[in-house]
Amino acid sequence: MTFDAAVAGLLACPSCGTRLTGDSCLPCRLDFPSIAGIPWLMPEPRLALTEWRGRLHHLLSHYAAEAARQRAALEGPVSALARSRIERVAAALDDQSARVRELLQPLGVSGRQEAPAVHAALGTELPVSQGLTTYYPNLHRDWCWGDEENRASLEAVAGVLPGAVSAARVLVLGAGACRLAYDLHQRLRPELTVALDFNPFFLLATRRILGGEALGLYEFPIAPRTAEDHAMLRTHRAPEPPASGLALVLADATAPPFRPGTFDVVLTPWFIDVAGEPVARVARRINALLATRGTWVNHGSLALADADPADAWSLEELLDALPAAGFSRAEARESRQPYLASPASRHARLESVITFAARKERDLPAPPAGRELPPWIERADLPVPSLPQFRAQSLSTRVYAFLLAMIDGERSIRDMARLMEQQKLMPADDAVPAIRGFLARAYRDAGRRPQF
Repeated sequence: MTFDAAVAGLLACPSCGTRLTGDSCLPCRLDFPSIAGIPWLMPEPRLALTEWRGRLHHLLSHYAAEAARQRAALEGPVSALARSRIERVAAALDDQSARVRELLQPLGVSGRQEAPAVHAALGTELPVSQGLTTYYPNLHRDWCWGDEENRASLEAVAGVLPGAVSAARVLVLGAGACRLAYDLHQRLRPELTVALDFNPFFLLATRRILGGEALGLYEFPIAPRTAEDHAMLRTHRAPEPPASGLALVLADATAPPFRPGTFDVVLTPWFIDVAGEPVARVARRINALLATRGTWVNHGSLALADADPADAWSLEELLDALPAAGFSRAEARESRQPYLASPASRHARLESVITFAARKERDLPAPPAGRELPPWIERADLPVPSLPQFRAQSLSTRVYAFLLAMIDGERSIRDMARLMEQQKLMPADDAVPAIRGFLARAYRDAGRRPQF
């Protein structure tokens, strides 16, 4: 099938940059599918679809396991209030599983039979805390109870945009559940607003909401205010139908599937510090997407502390680096805004949010598509270096496997410590508290549920 005419003429292959012919890249011999009418423009579309199907299977398996864990607690002595709460949460998890399965049916998950433990072993690939349910509370904020937060973000972004953009093309990178993209589109009425995100959960939910549906999904707050708040069925709806020209695209922002110079405005909301690559590289991508004199608007709290030291920029470093990325110098505005202040939760934050607009002054070549990797990963014919972190991880993995293998239902902690000493891993007296701590963490982690 061919993609919607509003975006079809702007599209390029996310891998090689060639303009698409319909929904295909002829040089790469790739066909890009449409998922429930949303273009699926990942660099390796089939592989990405397989991975997201795995994430969905893992999530549904988690719902089932967590519902069973809740009900198992009813076999012990519990108060009447506790029983009511546990039964409510277990029933909500069952219902949520059915709702999520139906919402994400366009991905296709039938035939997946892996045990949850398989995915747990591949935690870096399919974690519950990443992927489909990453930032899941934002969906409730965007389309249910977050009017104050949504309004604050809209006013901050609109306040730095220069002049009218009624004939502009706007791209929102990392649009999430798309409320800011929707609000900005309704306020400014540009010719086209493209909301791009790599998470099909958010965009499939947004498609239904913008289509006029009242979408029901559960909120599981971190710190529920009441027993009922432990599992709240929320109704998500748009305040009004979207104006024409709002399009959704499923793609990876590190490989944006657009021709150079396509957009007049690129908005990055709460994005550049979670993009998975240095801000300098993100800025070069944005430069390539913008038309001459186009505007980059950034909005978020800039939590870069976890990046490599050279890339953990301060705000001053970021603003100072804009000219090198082809942008004008910009003045940042700071505002205090509530963040995820759910009425059902006692847990919320107050963020100092930075918003700035930088004008594109000159063209720079875009970095290669995808997150930057060393040559020995990119190429299959180069030797993989024996890095210190690999050797350390190898030892940790062997010790972890050894500890688990010693658990046979008969050995005590003292027995396991003696085996540790025999293997010259650790003196037995030191191993006893270490093994005790290991088992305590494993026991706690087995019963810990991710937050949605």
